[in-house]
Amino acid sequence: MVFEHVVFDLDGTLIDSRVDLAAAVNHALRTLQLPELPVETICGYIGEGARRLVQRALGAAHQDRLDEGLALFMTFYRAHLLDHTRAYPGIDALLAALAAMGVTLSVLSNKPAAMSRAILAGLDLLHRFVVVLGGDSFLERKPDPAGIDYVCNLTHTPHERLLVVGDSAIDAQTARAARVAFCGVAWGLAPASLRAAAEPIIDRPSELLAIVARGF
Repeated sequence: MVFEHVVFDLDGTLIDSRVDLAAAVNHALRTLQLPELPVETICGYIGEGARRLVQRALGAAHQDRLDEGLALFMTFYRAHLLDHTRAYPGIDALLAALAAMGVTLSVLSNKPAAMSRAILAGLDLLHRFVVVLGGDSFLERKPDPAGIDYVCNLTHTPHERLLVVGDSAIDAQTARAARVAFCGVAWGLAPASLRAAAEPIIDRPSELLAIVARGF
């Protein structure tokens, strides 16, 4: 087996959380009496944490309301984490198969760690992971390599035996910064950014099994 530890991104990789994130953003905008945004527009803002998401949604003209908007977003989203969020098709089977192979599994997200764990628990996936890290777990969030270095040290995994799996250029940059391998997914929020960077991409979760076992 080439890779003994797989670190997954969360939103856009393991879970489809677009509708719930967009609802929270639009709740904040609506409360602030600002125009709501289409779901697909909001999806383009996801990936660098909640503050950056709300900042983008507010636009340049309303940055003075960022703290208020972020508080509105977080309160609403915390209460609606699992209204529509689901694991992508094939993810449960993939995680079970990797666990059966003896692969260590972790999550590294820019979503707050407690929210990440709550979603995974609600989808009955939390037990698959040895550690779930969020954007508030370290001083710097992805693409800083601190999270990858932490899980390597925690599980005694050599960097060359760890694989990062994600749906965006931020995940690829994280892997590059940590000097570990990366595999992109085509079903997520930002596959175009991966294709533009000529990153390896899989179309179905089951394809990851061969990469973990035999490499690229």
